[in-house]
Amino acid sequence: MSLRVAVAAPFIQHGARRLKENEVVVALSLDRDWFSPDQAKRLIDIATQEGLLERGDDGLEITFNPSEVTVPEEFVPDEDLLRERSAFERVLDSLVAEGMEKHEAVGAINTLQQELGLTIEAAAVVYARRQGIDVGDLAPIAREAVLDTEDG
Repeated sequence: MSLRVAVAAPFIQHGARRLKENEVVVALSLDRDWFSPDQAKRLIDIATQEGLLERGDDGLEITFNPSEVTVPEEFVPDEDLLRERSAFERVLDSLVAEGMEKHEAVGAINTLQQELGLTIEAAAVVYARRQGIDVGDLAPIAREAVLDTEDG
């Protein structure tokens, strides 16, 4: 997943699991020329929201092992990373990261959505849990999507 690669790159570059926020911004914007400084800050916000980074008093800590990520030499992250992703997209990324084919996961989620009469987000969370993948952090977002649909 390219978000994970973009987030890991500064930590790999510095050989650290914790960096000051400005070090991450400099690594993403000046060192690699992937984003503007404002875009790099947005990426940090998204990565924090998605649980890839944790903010602390002394900076940012990566929540996964950056040494398990390869940053291909020709890699350039897509600016789509800077938009907030839906719970469905995030669950789908988790399923693909666990080795499931994207089209198979989408088909299974769509089937489950129709069978259970759920929103796509709720169906994705249920499906991931049935596959043994922990997406508990996304359950409240999926629940909110259900409530929004009922209100609308």
